[in-house]
Amino acid sequence: MAPGQIVKVLVSVVVFLVVAIWLLAKLATSGFNVDAEVMTKEAVAARLKPVGESKASDAPPGMRTGEQVYKGICMSCHATGLAGSPKFGDAGAWGPRIAKGWDMLVNHALHGFNAMPAKGGATDLSDDEVKRAVAYMGNAGGAKFTEPPVGGAGGAAAAADPAVVGKKIYDSVCVACHAAGLAGAPKFGDKAAWSARLKPGMDEVVKIATKGLNAMPPKGGYTGSDAEFRSAIEYMVNNSK
Repeated sequence: MAPGQIVKVLVSVVVFLVVAIWLLAKLATSGFNVDAEVMTKEAVAARLKPVGESKASDAPPGMRTGEQVYKGICMSCHATGLAGSPKFGDAGAWGPRIAKGWDMLVNHALHGFNAMPAKGGATDLSDDEVKRAVAYMGNAGGAKFTEPPVGGAGGAAAAADPAVVGKKIYDSVCVACHAAGLAGAPKFGDKAAWSARLKPGMDEVVKIATKGLNAMPPKGGYTGSDAEFRSAIEYMVNNSK
């Protein structure tokens, strides 16, 4: 076979292989082009889950503003109007929804509606945080809603739920010493150790811990509010009774 013919054969083989690979790739991915308008609640929730669980902001659970919740979670759909959601700032889209009233909007946001999963897929959001996000987005679309204040009617202390805020602070700060009883710290879950320290009363324990004692720095190194820090102590105490 002449050299020229060999080259033509080789080129034909290469072209054939390239086309074959492209066709196989096309066939393998043919089922992955999903129309956002027909996505199921589960599909939307799956896409939002990493965002909803970790990116709403660095604020303690229950204390995020409507803007923080929107930017961390809701904008995944509402920034572009994905899956039929009313686009942020679109008065035409929000108008009919606002006309249904605050309670209806909140109910849909909390429990899910059409393609939107409950709480936008962010199950760690408190009800008030969802309401703040509804107010924030609604107001950008022409409403005059009032966001529930951060901290609730009772102030910041009311929002510092030991089971939620306290646990998060314990898991991120206090655990370093209290999990193993390091440097004389009362071990988490040790009833005897905590009982002895609670004899002066909870307020006194919180006061001492806030100022720091022995090897423990003020607030155990936590830089948040006193109310939040107290919730961490209450969380440890509640789990050591």
